[in-house]
Amino acid sequence: MHETMVAESILQTIVEQAEQVSARPVSAIVSCGQFNTLNDEVMSFAFETAAAGTVCEGMTLEIKHIPLRATCHQCSTEFEFDVFKPQCPKCESEKYDFLPDAPLLLETIEFEDNE
Repeated sequence: MHETMVAESILQTIVEQAEQVSARPVSAIVSCGQFNTLNDEVMSFAFETAAAGTVCEGMTLEIKHIPLRATCHQCSTEFEFDVFKPQCPKCESEKYDFLPDAPLLLETIEFEDNE
């Protein structure tokens, strides 16, 4: 359900941009953090379904997952959080704070060359 709403919102933005530049979109990149994560297969299906019959039909959508980062309380190291080894890689402390998660973001839209 989450992916369907995201797909529809992204589609609306891409369609608006396509109208502004008078070009057909061919691909787009969406990024998301770990707390706002998207299921790639579900998102691709939702976007493909929503794009049917629009200027976006047939375009590709890439989903880029941004790792969650944390800062160690003990040594102040900033590190990529690993759920399977939840500790600082430098001092092995298990006391850390998460840094803000990456937002869900439409990073780029590539349009067809009109030349």
